[in-house]
Amino acid sequence: MTIMKLNYKRITAGIAAGMLLMTTAITGVQAQESPKEEDFFRIARISSPEGTLLEVGGLCTLPNGDLGVATRRGDIFIVENPTSKQPYFRKVASGLHEVLGLAYKNGSLYCAQRGELTKMTDTNMDGKIDKFETVYAWPLSGHYHEYSFGPVLGPDGSFFVSGNVAFGDEEWWRGESRVPWRGWMMHITEDGKMEPWATGFRSPCGLGTIDGELFYTDNQGDWMGSGGLTHVKKGSFVGHPAGLRWTGLPNSPVKLTTEALYAKVDPRFRKDANGRAIKPENVENEKFVTLFDMKKYFPEVQLPAVWLPHGVLGISNSQLTTIPEGVFGPFAKQVLIGDQGQSKIMRVYLEKVNGEYQGAAWDFRSGFQSGVLRLAWAKDGSLFVGETNRGWGSAGDANQGLQRLVWNNRVPFEMRTVSAQPDGFEITFTQPIDKKYAEDIASYNVESFIYKYHPVYGSPTVNTEKLTIKGVQVSPDGMKVRLVIDGLRQYYIHKLSLNGIRAQENAYSLIHPDVYYTLNNIPDGAKLPVSALSTKNSAVKSAAVKAAEAKAAAKEAAPATKALTYEQIKPLLNKYTCSSCHNPDKKQVGPGFREVAKRNYSVAKILALIKNPKPENWPGYATPMPPLPQVPQADATKIAVWINSLK
Repeated sequence: MTIMKLNYKRITAGIAAGMLLMTTAITGVQAQESPKEEDFFRIARISSPEGTLLEVGGLCTLPNGDLGVATRRGDIFIVENPTSKQPYFRKVASGLHEVLGLAYKNGSLYCAQRGELTKMTDTNMDGKIDKFETVYAWPLSGHYHEYSFGPVLGPDGSFFVSGNVAFGDEEWWRGESRVPWRGWMMHITEDGKMEPWATGFRSPCGLGTIDGELFYTDNQGDWMGSGGLTHVKKGSFVGHPAGLRWTGLPNSPVKLTTEALYAKVDPRFRKDANGRAIKPENVENEKFVTLFDMKKYFPEVQLPAVWLPHGVLGISNSQLTTIPEGVFGPFAKQVLIGDQGQSKIMRVYLEKVNGEYQGAAWDFRSGFQSGVLRLAWAKDGSLFVGETNRGWGSAGDANQGLQRLVWNNRVPFEMRTVSAQPDGFEITFTQPIDKKYAEDIASYNVESFIYKYHPVYGSPTVNTEKLTIKGVQVSPDGMKVRLVIDGLRQYYIHKLSLNGIRAQENAYSLIHPDVYYTLNNIPDGAKLPVSALSTKNSAVKSAAVKAAEAKAAAKEAAPATKALTYEQIKPLLNKYTCSSCHNPDKKQVGPGFREVAKRNYSVAKILALIKNPKPENWPGYATPMPPLPQVPQADATKIAVWINSLK
């Protein structure tokens, strides 16, 4: 919805409210429509010269405010006056090999090409880079998937570069490290010395530092149940086993071996009767392990500080950046993370409990024209957003883009932070909340879940439990809530939904009412007594109401025979993350639903493919669909019937 449309609705709502005030028949107060993301954070276009292809692989802001832009096609631009109406693009280099990162240091630019960290300098100051120096080169096997990301500068001015894994030939689904340091983080000094830093990476596109410490984002894939933000300590193993092949080398800081890991979790190397490899698929109702189970055996296992649930908070997580002081309102020092597949940005609040990072994640801003890959802060406090979708697909259907995210200095009604407590969570807000709703347990919902650790591409959510809220305590100023919860689970993702919360002033609902907190540690400390809590619950129902609802639910669960409309099916597509990859009419990350309908699958076949997808049926798509056995049969049937109605 545009701002113009929203303002029009508010104007008409105001007129209607005025008319109601002139009568005595109506005594209630009419709530205004709640604002949306775009009412606070505007996406602005950056004009580039005609014919310039900005499939952005790297961004960095120079000391004078100019913007350095690197492209996947191997060009380097300097953009002068990048926040003005007429920025000037100057190409300073070309012919590099798939640049997927850019940094500035002491008058030179540094980039990670596919096979090396390169220093680039304009020695005669004529506006063109004339000196290219190899700082450090690493091996390549020639596989297309061996992307290299970075560099990111460490606090001492050294560099970090990460390496993607390749994939198998017959086992095309299995990540492989064919040459040393694929699936690794490399630490490189200015004089060209490299020390392997950590391993377990699959597709480590997003690198960044937070308070001087290295973090990265990965996305869902084999051995990776979902994307997440992970603290990268020297000597750590973050989950993907391909890079363990090189831990026997003398300079490896990781001592975990492939054999030791596979003794605890089955890699599922299987062959059929003809001796052909069998692709691992999700198995329902199996006895499975999690990544935190592996940590019990192997201390070097590093869990995500914050999981970013797949299909909800992105599908291909990318660049991370810390929000500086004085920009983007109440969110200073929090972290923004881009997503290439869903063309959006998420927000993360981190805290340390028992010496380890953990925290909360929300949606922040969607609607970018292409896949969000790189982020860099402008001198004026806006955020440069570099984009591409070539070969990967994204919700934004442009192939490339360079945009800015601009805050309008209005404070949105949001959760500001969520912190773990010994008996639940403390939530702070950006504006005072209405205590009438905040003290009602019915305004909240809490559940927890986790992902499998297995060689399958992705994982369904597993061990999902709805948790009991024992009570609520609201601060006198309405800026804080304590939720006391039964059944907190260490290492699990806790989804908190605050759909009933309203702002004190305008009765607005939260822009983003859902938050996902990764509870790696439950803190020690005093628990709130029941006497200090509100236990009001307007959702408590009589036996008659419960019986009526059960009857309605049984009717709802009956097999679908008549196709729903798109508007009717859309909530289910969103709920089960179908819409994160599929568009009704056109190719997105996956095929459009209308294309699926043309396959003439039966309803039973579609139900089987939802639980166990067959990526080989769609060879033109780079990202395989993950298994979704958690979708209830009744809802999956409604989706299947609707898909077939599009024929």
